[in-house]
Amino acid sequence: MANREDLAIIRAARAGQAEAQLTLGKRYLFGGNGLPQSLGTAFHWLERAARQELADAWMLIAQHIPYEVVMPLAKPQEAAQWYERAFDAGQNQAGLVFARLVLGNMAQISAELKKKAIRALEVVALDGNPEAQWLLAQQGRDVAPASAGTQSAPSEAPQPAPATRDEISQWTQKAADAGIEQAQHALADAAWRQADFATFRQRAQPLADALLRQYAASLTQLNAPSESLASGLGTQNIQLLRRLAGSHLDDRKPDLQQAQQLLELAALACDREAQLALGLLYGRMDELGARRFAGQGSANYKKAIRWLLLAGEQGMAAGWYALSRIYLKPEFSQRNLADVQHYLERAAEMGHVVAQLECGVTAWRNRREDPANDVRALYWLQKAASQGNADAAALLEKVADRPRPAEWAVLARAQLSRELVNAYPFLAARIELATLFGLTRPEALLVDLKEADCGHCLVVDIRAQYARSKRRLIMVETGEERGVLNRIGRLFEDVDGGPSGPEGNYRQRLYRLKAALPDQAAADEEVDGLRVEA
Repeated sequence: MANREDLAIIRAARAGQAEAQLTLGKRYLFGGNGLPQSLGTAFHWLERAARQELADAWMLIAQHIPYEVVMPLAKPQEAAQWYERAFDAGQNQAGLVFARLVLGNMAQISAELKKKAIRALEVVALDGNPEAQWLLAQQGRDVAPASAGTQSAPSEAPQPAPATRDEISQWTQKAADAGIEQAQHALADAAWRQADFATFRQRAQPLADALLRQYAASLTQLNAPSESLASGLGTQNIQLLRRLAGSHLDDRKPDLQQAQQLLELAALACDREAQLALGLLYGRMDELGARRFAGQGSANYKKAIRWLLLAGEQGMAAGWYALSRIYLKPEFSQRNLADVQHYLERAAEMGHVVAQLECGVTAWRNRREDPANDVRALYWLQKAASQGNADAAALLEKVADRPRPAEWAVLARAQLSRELVNAYPFLAARIELATLFGLTRPEALLVDLKEADCGHCLVVDIRAQYARSKRRLIMVETGEERGVLNRIGRLFEDVDGGPSGPEGNYRQRLYRLKAALPDQAAADEEVDGLRVEA
């Protein structure tokens, strides 16, 4: 509780007396005499005194009020002047807060003041302050790329010379050696991007060891991934743990125990890539199911399945594919071909190209068991081929035909007039289909588009009405082809395309074609079936 003396000082300070404001600021700065210590209140009164040009006020601000306190209490450009004055008066440590206030609020700061802030930062950094060294390195990283391709206008104030790459590296190195964690992360990340894995491990290992010690209790207590652990670790640390574990696993004689601990911490922090890597490590296998780490312990498929399931549920297609390999292994006690196919299809649905190829090959081999398997095979092979898989592209040529114009249809379409198209809309649509997809005359006249259109292909199967034909698939590859199919599909949407429909049976349809296009009457019907019979 304030005493009479304090109350008198408070009244005088409120009345605008500079010395009273200074005295009151000191009392709040250090506490005592019935007043509590409060850096925020101290800054309030010391700043009022400083505005009345009391040098002791701004010196006290610079010496005792840290950046974290002053930043929420004042405008950066106004607060920076007190630290600037103290720095000019020889208080080098004030230069760090001055630089942070200036460089952290560039939109409101002049180029000249920024230049002075960087000079102040250099002075503090040369005094051995690791925080200043790291901040200076950060400024170099931000300024150098931006200034490389930009020239300031003649009327603008001169910009500070950007730091060179060597200078940035030196400051970062000094800050890291002094224990600044962000600088250590920066050096480790730079080494990783440069594929300097020896330096990466040198920088990353101490950080990882500290994280393992810090979260040792979590590793033993947590049974499932935790969002709170992920938030506590942060993306940067999780990435470092995963990268370091991968570096260990790439050794000729990898330390599997160390890699497992690193991956477990990252996996419990909900990192899906770490969950995948941990599952593969427990399974002693790579992403394609091949054996790894022979002679370094047996596989634990139960734990592998747990982590691979978590990775798959987070969108890792490789997790589902690895699960399919586990359930295929003869040494696995729960080997199950149904589960193999289930996980294989989940991986394929998520874009795993090897899984897509395998689904396509499996469906093609089993096409006699299910008539729809050839359609399924074509679907997966097209997906794999679109991702550049050469094996899938080669097998596509055996599974299905590519669209190409049928000569008879091209000639017939040339004879179609507007009157004929209006008189025979179904016939005109069938001729257009044959022109685009290379249908023979019997196929064009008999195909039921509602049953034939499978989205990615046309299933042309008219054996029930034309015994000499064979079932075949024709790929739908372009947007134009898809558009034509959609348009013609709408025409036949409510129409029975079978022999009991309005078009009649094959003989009736053929008669209609020859009646509408007399030149087709001279064509030999048997020639139309040669390609199908071949």
